[in-house]
Amino acid sequence: MASGQVESARGILYDGGMRILHTADWHIGQTLAGYGREHEHRAVLAGLAQVAVAREVDALVMAGDVFDHQNPSGEAQRLFYETLVTLKKARPAMTIVITAGNHDAAGRLEAPRVLVEAMDVHIVGNVRRIDGKIDAARHLIPLRAPDGDIAAHVLAVSYPTAACLPPFSSIKVADGHSPIVDATRALYEELTERSGAGRDRLPFLVTGHLHVAGGIESEGAERRILIGGQHAVPHTVFPENAAYVALGHLHKAQSIGRETIRYSGSLLPLSATELGYKHGVTLATLEGGKVAIEQLPIARPVPFLRLPERGELSLDELADRLAALELPADLPIEWRPFVQIRLARAGLKASHRAEVDQIAADYPVRIIDTRVAAAEETVTATPSTDPLIRLGEMDPDDLFRQAFARAHSGVEPSPAHVDAFHQAAAAAAAEV
Repeated sequence: MASGQVESARGILYDGGMRILHTADWHIGQTLAGYGREHEHRAVLAGLAQVAVAREVDALVMAGDVFDHQNPSGEAQRLFYETLVTLKKARPAMTIVITAGNHDAAGRLEAPRVLVEAMDVHIVGNVRRIDGKIDAARHLIPLRAPDGDIAAHVLAVSYPTAACLPPFSSIKVADGHSPIVDATRALYEELTERSGAGRDRLPFLVTGHLHVAGGIESEGAERRILIGGQHAVPHTVFPENAAYVALGHLHKAQSIGRETIRYSGSLLPLSATELGYKHGVTLATLEGGKVAIEQLPIARPVPFLRLPERGELSLDELADRLAALELPADLPIEWRPFVQIRLARAGLKASHRAEVDQIAADYPVRIIDTRVAAAEETVTATPSTDPLIRLGEMDPDDLFRQAFARAHSGVEPSPAHVDAFHQAAAAAAAEV
């Protein structure tokens, strides 16, 4: 490859384009099965800075869920601000734009805004209105090219709380449409219009922290965002003339609707179900009116393992499988791999979870998930001796899918059926 060229999944690009690193869902302060993860977060955030340097990034956009809790610990906040300093030292001219997610307390997150803006770090929280109109100027952040000229803008939009959305009485809801979807669409339209994004013919990016319909979510890590009972919005709520839409909330890297509407994914697995994800960041390069997309991996600080890799094992096999990992007995706890276990049902006792813990205690691993294979349906008059699985151990989605398949001769529910179930569940929860 010639000097000054960058290899991408979509061909060769020449230097000079605007490089924007899209990341989201850091969830600093998260614990997994009771285990702290500061060691891992420090490693992946350091990896983020290394990517910014290696790819000569001009701007970094973080699309929400900086923290895992709305009241983060002092240690979590310290790591966040240390990360900002590290990023700015690594790329002093890099503009950083951060928006609040549903896990963040938007007001708390943007409280030091006046201080961090001195470092060209911009934190945007909830939408604010003056005399009923959005204060849109604070949402439009200029991005400068290496020569110092403004080359693009970010229209920074945080997780849309009910207070952020326009009043339902102020929007016209089409027949058969969800008022939440139309309100979200109206929010983006008003922000785009009032901020003047794209009016100067410069490309602009838009952020969003919400569930876009069609996106793959991971069980146990992503809270369903239920604004008024609405689970997901279509990708058409975002302005068509946006060069790129940087999404947060779903932890799997994926594009929705078109290639330039994208979840970057989280930096590390946040639940046992994310073992197979390729975690990292997205690099969007704007040049010549085109956008090139690359997904860049971030190395996992500790392994996530599934025993066995496929199928199930018996409880009698567990010790041998753990021994076969050949891990040093004195491995520090923060370096020990996370392990999910899938057990065959045959012969299991009701106390199998305690037995798993007892066996694993002799090995340098951290068990984060133990599940039992679903029972096969058989027609028999003899009572089953297999242990029962408590409803509390099953995901509501799994129960719905099983019930649907039984009622429809084995046919799996469509995405529309699943979405209708989510909305019904949300409405039921709201009445409790």
